[in-house]
Amino acid sequence: MNRKKNLVACAMVILTIPLLQAQTKVNNTQNAKVARPKLVVGIIVDQMRWDYLYRFYHVYDPNGGFKRLLNQGFSCDNTLVPYLPTVTAVGHTCVYTGSVPALTGIAGNNWFDNNTLKTVYCTDDAGVTTVGSNTRVAGEMSPRNLWVTTITDELRLATNFKSKTIGISIKDRGAILPAGHAANAAFWYDYQTGNFISSTYYMKQLPGWLTNFNNKKWVDSYYEKNWAPLLPKATYEALCDVDENTYEGKPFGKDEKGFPYDLSKFKSKDYSKIASTPYANDLLENLAETTLANEQMGKGNNTDFLAVSFSSTDYIGHAFGPNSWEVLDVYARLDKTLGKLLDYLDKTIGKNQYTVFLTADHAGAQIPEFLAKHNIPGGRADDHDLMKELNQHLVTPFHQPNLINAIWEFDVYLNHGLIDSLQLNQMAIEKSITQYLQKDNRVLTVVNKAKAATVSLPASIREMIVNGYTPKRSGDLQIIMKSGVMDAGKTGMSHGVSYTYDTHIPLLWYGWGIQKGHTNKTTYMTDISATLAALLKIQMPSGCIGKSITEVYQ
Repeated sequence: MNRKKNLVACAMVILTIPLLQAQTKVNNTQNAKVARPKLVVGIIVDQMRWDYLYRFYHVYDPNGGFKRLLNQGFSCDNTLVPYLPTVTAVGHTCVYTGSVPALTGIAGNNWFDNNTLKTVYCTDDAGVTTVGSNTRVAGEMSPRNLWVTTITDELRLATNFKSKTIGISIKDRGAILPAGHAANAAFWYDYQTGNFISSTYYMKQLPGWLTNFNNKKWVDSYYEKNWAPLLPKATYEALCDVDENTYEGKPFGKDEKGFPYDLSKFKSKDYSKIASTPYANDLLENLAETTLANEQMGKGNNTDFLAVSFSSTDYIGHAFGPNSWEVLDVYARLDKTLGKLLDYLDKTIGKNQYTVFLTADHAGAQIPEFLAKHNIPGGRADDHDLMKELNQHLVTPFHQPNLINAIWEFDVYLNHGLIDSLQLNQMAIEKSITQYLQKDNRVLTVVNKAKAATVSLPASIREMIVNGYTPKRSGDLQIIMKSGVMDAGKTGMSHGVSYTYDTHIPLLWYGWGIQKGHTNKTTYMTDISATLAALLKIQMPSGCIGKSITEVYQ
């Protein structure tokens, strides 16, 4: 009898062992985690030309941000923007969606909506209100105009919304569009109050730590420093145009013509001027550290994502141009600011525990008058002036003064309601506009955007027009200017066109999972999100048309 019991017991043990092994395997599978960094920090430097990496290379500090990213990370040295217009909102959107206006709906910083017949700002949302100040318009913002998901959205989805994603910037669009639809928060700067704010899309009130940050009035303390050159005078003379030029902007007043700049006079009076100084970058880096610490980002069981967009490089670039003392100075200072941020990440998150990428939303042109001094072609053509001029021209053949609703970034929006009601011939109107513009020495050609795929232009430019065209939010005709001609006022410079000075951007990778090296093969802004998705082992954003840059990651 005992022998029978022993045999039964042995049989039960033998049968139980595979069950226990199977259960252990299931538990191990459940407990196994996909290898990911603790934190991703996405950095966009607004209006950064790719050549600044090397033109200013010897100015950068060995322990600063740029040399650390270049020499210890991976650089994609031939990264291009694949759409028109090359402006801030579209660039930030493309980096984080891997997509283009044809799919994202973000057709510019502003566009004329062909359904509502109203001009729309990219992040306008009348359904939300400001959080953190009484400046009503500044906070009526959200990502609702964006039609597709972002890589930050996909990270939230992949972790069942356990990952934390936050966007910060001086510009509202620089914080909101990268943070995505499902963000925990987005914070941007209120130029009226000097505070960082948000909207009710994200929260009902600012977190206490951000209120405390705002109460310190950091901007006033930065104003007290004024702005004098960081580097020896000989360095600016070797790398730049002369300091004072009539064709440069005057963001600090007509009497402030060059270094040093008196900023102390703006203390407690004008909080907008900080955006045109390098101190706005320091302010944002300060906010980045404060956000990481108080939101405990990179400290949980899932990968978090902080999207940081430095905006003052764009304001300074617009006013002073790529060959100015001010642009060299802001990049020398930004290098140190980025180094400070990397030091903070090493200390708090841990070396090789986080991933960083750095890119730009677009690049920028030289000031036309600076080019003229050196016999290089260029020019100015203001959108508003062009619209007035074309509407006046159309009066004679069509007897109507308002056949064009808007021109944004050389994108011409016809007044379809008026054309249809009067039964005018749209093709004849387009032909008249084209013939008139072809007489303008600044114009290269005019393209019907709906037929751009078949026009007689290089394939890359045709593709940029096609990628930038969405019927609900785009115009009918794209004016292609000659090289060097920009949509700008009487001073300073701009961007937005298809030439490489606007489309060639830096793309640097660093940290967890990143190989050391570089590539000169052509890559595109659309490839950034695809590469992040592969690195993080998550789905690409819904509209992504990019390809993973496999050389980047291990």
